Amino acid sequence: MANSSKRWGNQYACSSSASSMAIFLFVVPLVVVFGLVSLLGPKTSNWVFISNSYPWLWSSQSTSPSLNLTGASNSSSEFPPLNDDVLGLRSSVVVVDMHSIEEAHSDDSLENRSSSPPLSIEAAVPPTLAQPNGTRQDDYANETHVSIMKAEGQRKNTNLGWLEARLRRARAAIREAKFGNQTQDVDYIPNGPMYWNANAFQRSYLEMEKRFKVFVYGEGEPPLFHNGPCKSIYSMEGNFIHEIEVNKQFRTRDPEKAHVYFLPFSVTMLVRFVYVRDSHDFGPIRQTVRDYVNIVSGKYPYWNRSLGADHFMLACHDWGPETSNSDPHLRKNSIRVLCNANTSEGFNPSKDVSFPEINLQTGDTHGFLGGPSPRLRSILAFFAGGVHGPIRPVLLEHWENKDEDLRVHQYLPKGISYYDMMRHSKFCLCPSGYEVASPRVVEAIYTGCVPVLISDHYVPPFSDVLNWKSFSVEVKVSEIPNLKNILMSISTKQYIRMQRRVVQVRRHFEVNSPPKRFDVFHMILHSIWLRRLNVRVHDDQ
Repeated sequence: MANSSKRWGNQYACSSSASSMAIFLFVVPLVVVFGLVSLLGPKTSNWVFISNSYPWLWSSQSTSPSLNLTGASNSSSEFPPLNDDVLGLRSSVVVVDMHSIEEAHSDDSLENRSSSPPLSIEAAVPPTLAQPNGTRQDDYANETHVSIMKAEGQRKNTNLGWLEARLRRARAAIREAKFGNQTQDVDYIPNGPMYWNANAFQRSYLEMEKRFKVFVYGEGEPPLFHNGPCKSIYSMEGNFIHEIEVNKQFRTRDPEKAHVYFLPFSVTMLVRFVYVRDSHDFGPIRQTVRDYVNIVSGKYPYWNRSLGADHFMLACHDWGPETSNSDPHLRKNSIRVLCNANTSEGFNPSKDVSFPEINLQTGDTHGFLGGPSPRLRSILAFFAGGVHGPIRPVLLEHWENKDEDLRVHQYLPKGISYYDMMRHSKFCLCPSGYEVASPRVVEAIYTGCVPVLISDHYVPPFSDVLNWKSFSVEVKVSEIPNLKNILMSISTKQYIRMQRRVVQVRRHFEVNSPPKRFDVFHMILHSIWLRRLNVRVHDDQ
């Protein structure tokens, strides 16, 4: 069995090693149960309601395609911005009946359903702003209220209907908070340009704390399930799996009370114990995940009633997106919580979650947080790292050891501390490697260094809440030769503002055990909560 430590009773803690016996004990019953499931077959006579925009948000930022339950996606590698007159305050709903999908798709009422959830919460607009259909917000609010009351009356006798009614009330509360005052909070009140809309974020976070429940499937054994690394570049997998399993506030052991369902497999562990090194064969990983989905869908009704739309997986390993290909509904419908948030590889910001890659070398953040004030940072910009992927060779070609202001190295000179360099730099360069995510982004935030994101197709973590442009610099790969001029053009006053904002948002990236409000664990949950608010599930039985 796996030599994993335990905290808080019988829950599994993070582990970096396991024996093959644990895998054998899991795989044998898995194959047997899968055979039974294949014979019995799942039931799929349910409905799913998909909302194409967060009801309280709107944006001119990049957005993504609508989701439909046939597994087809209107996706492209580049998502066009919403038109300025398309407001997320319109809570239009796409109704998809799995027995008459073609009819639903031909309905004229679904004409505008390609408008999708925005990536950001922007400043509030005047309440008299007209809606695209010609009505004003007050009229639209009344219309929405009537439809909600009607829907509540139709579904109040079922557990799922009760859950959906409470979610509708949460959406309404968040919309109202957008134009109102913030609630007093002795712990933390979001404020400042780091947030697209601080009022909406605070209300959404409080609603999450009050209502959100996660069911963790209990099937599967460590090391592949209910476990993960906590001392590596992929540490957030094990950290999240452990914290959600021991959590008493958000985890529910009654699936009828859950808003979302967690598939607790670790991609890092699958790669370590199932993948055959250098084989380039993803088959064993896909088969393991496929078998797991078949087991939980045969034992419980929840996957089949939504085709996975209220389920989520989490992966910080580079192969997270590839692993989601194991099941077509897992990729197309489910909430994929990924470090490798690459839109060119199918990451869909309307339903998927970008979360930070954090290299916890010692298992915690002790000694890594904090740095000197801006006036004590004498280095303009710093980077040190290996050459892999298409971007870093370009950066090193133009700037390695060529400028005293831009300290760009492949290897640091002996006696030079990596973290000391970050603490004494104004800007920290964060170029993508083989994949878009980089632990340097969080390392920069931890040390009070303004991150410079050099990447293509990357959706930064928590972009639905955080306005990254207010506390980081985004540089296109084509602009690398002009990097110094770009950074030098940022005035001292503006740099100081950005640096202070980095320090303010740091709490959202900190890893704590046990977790603290508004930290990275809660921000991940909040991003999942937002996506769940965008999905409406109805059991027609």
